[in-house]
Amino acid sequence: MEFNRLATLINTKAKKLVPLKLAAIFVLAAFLLGLGLGGEVKWDWSRPGAGRVTGINQTAPAYLSKDVDFSLFWQIWKYVHDTYLEKPVSDTKLFYGALNGLVAGLGDPYSIYMDPETAKKFADELEGSFDGIGAEIGIKDNRLVIIAPLLKTPAERAGLKPGDKVLGIDGYDTSGMAVDYAVSLIRGPRGSKVKLLILAEGQNEPKTLEIVRARIVIQIVQSELKDLPNNQGRVAYIKLAHFSNDANKLFMAAWQDLAAKGPKGLIFDLRNNPGGFLDQAIAISGHWVTGGTVVKEQTAASEIKSYDSNGRGELSRVPTVILVNRGSASASEIVTGALQDYKLATIVGEQTFGKGSVQNLEDFPDGSAVKLTIAKWLTPQGRSIDKNGLKPDIEVKSVDDVTAKQDNQLERALELLSR
Repeated sequence: MEFNRLATLINTKAKKLVPLKLAAIFVLAAFLLGLGLGGEVKWDWSRPGAGRVTGINQTAPAYLSKDVDFSLFWQIWKYVHDTYLEKPVSDTKLFYGALNGLVAGLGDPYSIYMDPETAKKFADELEGSFDGIGAEIGIKDNRLVIIAPLLKTPAERAGLKPGDKVLGIDGYDTSGMAVDYAVSLIRGPRGSKVKLLILAEGQNEPKTLEIVRARIVIQIVQSELKDLPNNQGRVAYIKLAHFSNDANKLFMAAWQDLAAKGPKGLIFDLRNNPGGFLDQAIAISGHWVTGGTVVKEQTAASEIKSYDSNGRGELSRVPTVILVNRGSASASEIVTGALQDYKLATIVGEQTFGKGSVQNLEDFPDGSAVKLTIAKWLTPQGRSIDKNGLKPDIEVKSVDDVTAKQDNQLERALELLSR
């Protein structure tokens, strides 16, 4: 989950394994890169450690050459082979590098190509443990920013906050840097250090933070009973760290345990929750929403697809407050938007991050994957989430002093539920 791995909401209904044999990945790539344009392409594995592409003297068909001349690709391929200092040149590395550049050419920080090794790390992170500093990053106003530091991680202890701009990583300027390249610079073995140049919101001068990487094991759910003011009883408090693949199960287990103790309401804390799996966001929303649309998906062709609840709505009569802040993104915004539109919860806190683009994760037979932006999220009433974020019903600014023990947003939630 390190730095915007989970903030890109994964649509598990669209995620699928391409049903092709191993060799077919090269056929697909051949189409994308022009490997099969105008001649026979062969993949030769005779050289250990590197497949070799033959038949590189290709010409693009007339209909394609009007826009793109793929012969330039082969000219550069051959030039690199013939001229590069270190021999032999690995065709496999060139091939995967070309695929990476293909997706990077979109200029979308949330669309990425992952080679098999990177794809495996991504899958591991979705399970909720990894080595790093424990923060999520995204793009805001064309700058790398902290979406959320995770609870009890090196990032939180270092004082990183939602909205902090990441200007440099170990001396590298992050201007124009893709999110996942930033990830590769920040990641590293536990015990090692990374230096981040951070410009906090409202500050004019950046500061350098040296953070020691650690093994990050995320506690998905925290729950307890909270006392209402003036001895008016207690309410259930559930904090969800991110929408992991078992988030709904963990949420319901926490609620059922607390519900048995007779709480007068529920505070659902989604602050600094950067997102996760779509199906988990829909499932959790279904504990309030019955039969209605939870979120809408708008494609590039302006087609609208609705994702409906199949939940029982057993919490629809439970007084609920949702806590959000600038670190609430993606799946958090889907749940917040649905309950806000249906007036099933009061939203308290700060405007959310605004990560409302849809990424489809496509796995390929060689173990690689492409995460591609395909649509945008809208709330049930058609409000756009992307870039705008969601405004709370009751705005309460957080206390900026990281040493302060006061939680004024939580206190306001308790006050509302005590009425």
